[in-house]
Amino acid sequence: MLKTGEMGLRAMALLDQANTGTFGHPEPTQVDLGVRPGPGILVSGHDLLDLHELLQQTEGTGVNVYSHSEMLPAQAYPVFKKFPHFAGNYGGSWWQQREEFESFGGPILMTTNCIVKPKDSYINRLFTSGQAGYPGCSHIPDRVPGAQKDFSALIELAKSCPDPQPLEDKTITTGFARQTVLAHAGAVIDAVKTGDIQRFVVMGGCDGRQKSRQYFTDVAENLPESTVILTAGCAKYRYNKLDLGEINGIPRLLDAGQCNDSYSLIRIAQALAEAFEVEDLNELPISYDIAWYEQKAVIVLLALLHLGIRKIRLGPTLPAFLSPNVINVLVENFDLKPIGSVVEDVMEIMAGN
Repeated sequence: MLKTGEMGLRAMALLDQANTGTFGHPEPTQVDLGVRPGPGILVSGHDLLDLHELLQQTEGTGVNVYSHSEMLPAQAYPVFKKFPHFAGNYGGSWWQQREEFESFGGPILMTTNCIVKPKDSYINRLFTSGQAGYPGCSHIPDRVPGAQKDFSALIELAKSCPDPQPLEDKTITTGFARQTVLAHAGAVIDAVKTGDIQRFVVMGGCDGRQKSRQYFTDVAENLPESTVILTAGCAKYRYNKLDLGEINGIPRLLDAGQCNDSYSLIRIAQALAEAFEVEDLNELPISYDIAWYEQKAVIVLLALLHLGIRKIRLGPTLPAFLSPNVINVLVENFDLKPIGSVVEDVMEIMAGN
């Protein structure tokens, strides 16, 4: 399993290289959560290449393109910023899509997983691509060598649909992947040395509809103002709209991007270890409080274990596939912990436990 984690880390590094090599390194970006006049197409999932080809094909058509859920980080890539009709982000986490897709009014493109059973009111507007699919939804054929996928069906449908209904009117920030954070490493290190930053808390992972996931919102609100939250994945929708402020100009919430951008968080930790001349990542003032929801989170967890990271908190439930014996191994060798109460966990995190 640890070897699997090693391969997962290498795979995430390759995906990072592919995305940043093609679309540039993400930059800190204020993303509009409102809507613009005119029809739109909503893009969810993780596939940046699908999004890029759709943006190219919608140029000059009068159709706006919006990101949704895990596609939010695309707003921070320089290549995507060049498209004036890339309008902003619509909605929140994947589990809210039944209401959000209905109110959007236009076509929706699901580029990867996280599809919730569609309502009849919008199933004829829901398109899938790549490995994603759902009975009753139209599927975009795979691209052939030398050509793009054909998104003309979405574009034509969008022109006949009403404008999206607004859900909220504010902005949020994304784009704090490894390149951005490491460019300000000096300021970050100085803030740690002076005590202005006492602890980094990695709160990545997946979101879910269970009320128990309010825990992560409450933790974010209760962490001392001397902490910085590092996040990736859709778990961020539990706290990315909170006003958490800054420390010496450094935002207290640094959103590195999608699930796979957990690689950025690992690279940041490794860079801090080099700066502080420590060989063991566990000696850094970093705690891990991870929102668990199976799926891709498995490979991220195994990557962290491969790196020898200890004292990881998981919740609101532990992985369903863990037997009591395996849990004992993880507890004994990695001090894996289930989440507890907000107050107790915040105290433990600040104490480095």
